[in-house]
Amino acid sequence: MNDKYWEPEIETMPREKLRELQLDRLKKTISIAARSPYYGKVFAEHGITPDSIRTLDDLRRIPFTTKADMRANYPFGLVAGDMRQDGVRIHSSSGTTGTPTVIVHSQHDLDSWANLVARCLYTVGIRRTDVFQNSSGYGMFTGGLGFQYGAERLGTLTVPAAAGNSKRQIKFITDFHTTALHAIPSYAIRLAEVIASEGIDPSSTSLRTLVIGAEPHTDEQRRKIERLLGVKAYNSFGMTEMNGPGVAFECTEQNGMHIWEDCYLVEIIDPETGEPMPDGEVGEMVLTTLDRDMMPLLRYRTRDLTRILPGECPCGRTHRRIDRIKGRSDDMFIIKGVNIFPMQVEKILVQYPQLGSDYLITLDTLADGQDEMLVEVELNDLCVDSYIELDRMRRDITHRLKDEILVTPKVKLVKKGTLPQSEGKAVRVKDLRNNKE
Repeated sequence: MNDKYWEPEIETMPREKLRELQLDRLKKTISIAARSPYYGKVFAEHGITPDSIRTLDDLRRIPFTTKADMRANYPFGLVAGDMRQDGVRIHSSSGTTGTPTVIVHSQHDLDSWANLVARCLYTVGIRRTDVFQNSSGYGMFTGGLGFQYGAERLGTLTVPAAAGNSKRQIKFITDFHTTALHAIPSYAIRLAEVIASEGIDPSSTSLRTLVIGAEPHTDEQRRKIERLLGVKAYNSFGMTEMNGPGVAFECTEQNGMHIWEDCYLVEIIDPETGEPMPDGEVGEMVLTTLDRDMMPLLRYRTRDLTRILPGECPCGRTHRRIDRIKGRSDDMFIIKGVNIFPMQVEKILVQYPQLGSDYLITLDTLADGQDEMLVEVELNDLCVDSYIELDRMRRDITHRLKDEILVTPKVKLVKKGTLPQSEGKAVRVKDLRNNKE
């Protein structure tokens, strides 16, 4: 470890040597995965053995693993290790849309995960002299314990504040001299609004670094967060199926997230055909774990849309970079024949300082059978009450949204606090079109 890299030998490993490491770990991973009921059957059907994988390109011989596969084999059908001897923790997704996906970890898995998160935090300049406050929910959600153990591995003084209770979060920041904070983007903006309402100047606090993730967000939203809180905000990527946080992280260059290729194999595919996409083109990210003993996953379809950024990073790390998540292939909605992602709407809304951070897209079918897209967005506390000015802004937003998404939405400006609040990730789309009697 030196002043720039947590693990310099790994982070700056030459590409050829890194690929050799990946191939060795992939073969080991296949040996382990074959012990699970699910992969044992899949491998037998497709003639997959460690010896049949001679190059990294041979990975494509293995079928994709999907969330549906994990749910169909709930809870432990993909577990390859001995749970009674080596299983030490279970995490799961929320399961709000069906059976949750379950991940079982060994102590090795947890140690590897904590080290990855520590590497991420070190990458953005967080050191053992910092005070790290975590506003993620603790429990089955991986953002709580994932960042907690990673920050402790790094050696920082940690504040496990958990989710919500903004005034308490602010008190901890000021009283404990918090220098680094982890928060989802929508909550970071809400926290900034509460700080402003309390009459606190963000620059008067010791907060300097913000780690954001868990929700797709635009770079405009990131810059807004930085401006409101007076911090540098760094993008992160993780998901329960891949441990949680720690899969990919920005460095101080803020030009894409380094995906830690010693622990993950990344593919970008066409979500419709499953065929690989060239570097630089957006597609669905597929991930394979390379350093997990209890429950490895092979070619897991994340449904997250991103691209491999071509070229080298000035920071000197050799691990490839992925672009910020553009959205999810299953978040996209179609209205009047047009494919739309919520982030396209957010990209426009965030440009208006008169607007707050919360918005909701409602899709409905009118009496004449035509689909309608309603965009409700909250005003901020300082917005004027002039009907003429508000109507002019509403019409301008409508026009700019039409230019962006090629559909004319109905835009409604509402008072702050009108839209429903979510405890976790913000709910941005409500589709009522299939709920008619």
